[in-house]
Amino acid sequence: MKPQNHEIFVGIDVAKAHLDIAVCGAEVAAWRVRSTPAGLKKLGERLQALAPTRVVLEASGGLEREICNALTEYALPLVLLNAHRVREFARATGQLAKTDEIDARLLADFAQKLRPEVRPLPSREQQALDALLTRRRQVVDMITAEKNRRQQATPPIAREIEEHIAFLESRLAALGGELHAQIQKNTEWQMRAALLRSVPGVGPILSLTLQASLPELGTLDRGKMAMLVGVAPVNRDSGTSRGRRITWGGRGDVRSVLYMATLSAVRFNPVLRAFYEQLVARGKLKKVALVACMRKLLTILNSILRHNTPWSPNFVPASV
Repeated sequence: MKPQNHEIFVGIDVAKAHLDIAVCGAEVAAWRVRSTPAGLKKLGERLQALAPTRVVLEASGGLEREICNALTEYALPLVLLNAHRVREFARATGQLAKTDEIDARLLADFAQKLRPEVRPLPSREQQALDALLTRRRQVVDMITAEKNRRQQATPPIAREIEEHIAFLESRLAALGGELHAQIQKNTEWQMRAALLRSVPGVGPILSLTLQASLPELGTLDRGKMAMLVGVAPVNRDSGTSRGRRITWGGRGDVRSVLYMATLSAVRFNPVLRAFYEQLVARGKLKKVALVACMRKLLTILNSILRHNTPWSPNFVPASV
């Protein structure tokens, strides 16, 4: 490992037409490249020659995907940051001005001071799977909204809404078929899906969501995994005051699907049902007990993939 004073940190601000790059550490530089295949190739080669400790960029509504895909080929230590976390860092450091160049320097400074952990980024196949899942959620939301409108609609409008609902339900079925086809193309995904669905309460949507949106599952310890998803309790203490523990942050799309699966698991999974009933009997609020079950289910799934072993009540970790 290079001595700390020789380390190089790179921040990349992503825009539709161009990228602003800032370097800090042993070298200080800034430049701009166009978001074209040729521009990304030159950028990858230049960054590879720098051998940086971190290369960070923030999520930009999907614009960052092709950048990450292109730079992954150069074996760079890429980190994709949550935009909210970067804004909080900017406020904490008194950086109120905002331009593309300033944002790139801010990202490089963030990387140097906080050294975010490098985790594997989703592959192109996982991104395609995630896009299908996102579209499926959107269609489900549209169906729900249309059904709510139908209740108050006049007869002519209600008929039109019925037709739209029928169309959306056909699209939902088609998306389900596309998701199934994606899994069937990948032997590793099929094996992981079989392991995940061996757990009572885990259905196809949770299995797909975990594979597409949580590629780290099975590679981290249970504490880091709970923090990553946002089901780990966070302390809120100050002095002699002891606040209520809350869960916050993490990957909301994964957490919402995990929540729905846990509602089923506390009914049909004997281990989680006993755990839930034990917590409620001890006086825990039902919502608190349910979040604890979410964390336990996530721990079970993480262990199953980590050890490549299907569900068994005796395999469940002793504690959350």
